[in-house]
Amino acid sequence: MARNLLGIRHLTQDDIQELLSLSADFKLRILEKREVPNMSDQVVGMLFFENSTRTRVSFEQAAHYLKMKSANFSSGGSSMAKGETFSDTITTLRYERLNGLVIRHRASGSAALAARYFGGPVLNAGDGQHEHPTQALGDALTIIERKGELKGLQVSIVGDVEHSRVARSNAWLLSKMGAEVRFVGPRTLMPAHMQMLPGEVHYDLRSGIDGADVIICLRLQKERMADGMLSSITEYASMYQVNRESLRWANRDCIVMHPGPINRGVEVDDVAADGERSVINSQIENGIFVRMASLYWVFTSKAKSPDSPPPKLRVAKTVPAQPKTVARTAAKAKKAVAGSKKK
Repeated sequence: MARNLLGIRHLTQDDIQELLSLSADFKLRILEKREVPNMSDQVVGMLFFENSTRTRVSFEQAAHYLKMKSANFSSGGSSMAKGETFSDTITTLRYERLNGLVIRHRASGSAALAARYFGGPVLNAGDGQHEHPTQALGDALTIIERKGELKGLQVSIVGDVEHSRVARSNAWLLSKMGAEVRFVGPRTLMPAHMQMLPGEVHYDLRSGIDGADVIICLRLQKERMADGMLSSITEYASMYQVNRESLRWANRDCIVMHPGPINRGVEVDDVAADGERSVINSQIENGIFVRMASLYWVFTSKAKSPDSPPPKLRVAKTVPAQPKTVARTAAKAKKAVAGSKKK
């Protein structure tokens, strides 16, 4: 069987640590212009049935760095627009001799369904309101670069939790790695069964981010909302916007994150989005390296599909999957970035 990356919930701590270790190592290799694995004999299909900029481009960049070939698809340009079923489309791509798939879809569970029909490695690039595993991994790497580790941190996830796959993947990853998670937002934007997610619920912004080390702001996903979930955008912003004033309740060295795209003046103000506490641009950049790690991780599994032989890698040795190693490698990468900026 192929190894897939469908969500964070069912990964072990060791899996998460290995992926973060690989991500930090890949980042350092790219910044120092050192060799990375050559996976030129692999072809990955990029199936984006929902609009995307950050995730799609970063997966394409990741494949480029690994010298993988990629084939791009969208629902509007595929036979699905003519009535073909999702399962038939995935089966067709399997026999088009693709070695793996990256898939984003509006339906929760679509990535798991694709894995069932495809047979080779499948990476979930966001499925409905379910999970977005590579976003959570990129967020975790960014936090480690700034905080050194995840264990013991208080992380507040603020906003539209109900519709957010990012919130779910982050909550599972952070809690598995020893962080304290808080969900903050109005009752109407919290899932009906919050007890199924690891974290405390706060309906008041001040108590929710009090003493926070990390604040992850979520986009209001108006395209997925039913009428009546919000009385008004203005009222939401007045009660839950992370801004210059509300940041005083968090720790002084608290960092601000956002998966994007940002609704400025709603979830965050310019100070939170662009100020010294913001690590949003680092999140975007780190998305490339975690997706390199994710592609490498699924394609080099020992449990391979007969249709997808393991690639011949020029670089076999990677950084051991230890928390301190990830932090050290991330710190080196951060210094490399600072040095390149001075030049």
